[in-house]
Amino acid sequence: MRDFPSCFSENGVQVADSSSGASRTAQNLVTCVYRSRLCGRSCVITVTWSKNLMGQGFSVGIDDSASQCLCKVDIKPWLFSKKKGSKNLVVDGSRVDIFWDLSSAKFGSGPEPLEGFYLAIVFGQQMVLLLGDLSKEAYRKTNTRPPSSDAVFISKKEHIFGKSVYCTKAQFCDNGQLHDVAIECQTGSLKDPRLSILIDKKMVMQVKRLTWKFRGNQTILVDGLPIEVFWDVHNWLFGATMGSAVFMFQTCLSAEKLWLSSHTSDLSLLPWPCSQTFRRKQLQGLGYSLILYAWKHE
Repeated sequence: MRDFPSCFSENGVQVADSSSGASRTAQNLVTCVYRSRLCGRSCVITVTWSKNLMGQGFSVGIDDSASQCLCKVDIKPWLFSKKKGSKNLVVDGSRVDIFWDLSSAKFGSGPEPLEGFYLAIVFGQQMVLLLGDLSKEAYRKTNTRPPSSDAVFISKKEHIFGKSVYCTKAQFCDNGQLHDVAIECQTGSLKDPRLSILIDKKMVMQVKRLTWKFRGNQTILVDGLPIEVFWDVHNWLFGATMGSAVFMFQTCLSAEKLWLSSHTSDLSLLPWPCSQTFRRKQLQGLGYSLILYAWKHE
């Protein structure tokens, strides 16, 4: 049985050593996962935005409820001519069309466009997934009708970078407020490193004696919603080579049960069980997950 990571490759982090010294680069990736319907059954659609020295691009993967990787298309780092276009795939004998227009897209520091774009996935005459703020242009281009029910944004994985502060934005529920999330961690030669998490500049969690509590979980409240936060900062404190700390924010009330069920033996495998939990939750519709891989700048 294929699990989520093997179905959609996540080899986004590349480490290279040169004879003149350690030269390390990590590709900037944001992976967004949506639950929708295709060919009359539930499916998971994964959109991965990427950015590296060659440029920016994205990939689309479609995975069905039987854990079969149906198809995947990569739009490689683009030249100007590739910022607008379309591709079609065949899924179970049926044609699926992918349309995109990023010619006017605006980006922040990450690879995910913020505005001025659309990405549309079409099956038959129906819109399966529509991303971006140019919805009128997308419907006019694709000549489709809205779906009977909207796709649900269920999880996100992101690589973030910093020295002691790591920032991103997150929306923990449908139509909820977009929050600023900041992770602060001073390590180095400190005798008592601490980990703090801030939501909209307000501290909601602090872990003291981090050397002893480098892995753990704690519940916080955001918009009145309980969110389970899991962390693993072992690589920051004890890693011999460059490595990321991993954080998971899970809105599901049964998150701890899911977490423990996939960590029966080795908590050091946190990124992989995170993805297994990620996969199981996608198909069961259990809340929203945000997984952050935090990389230290040297």
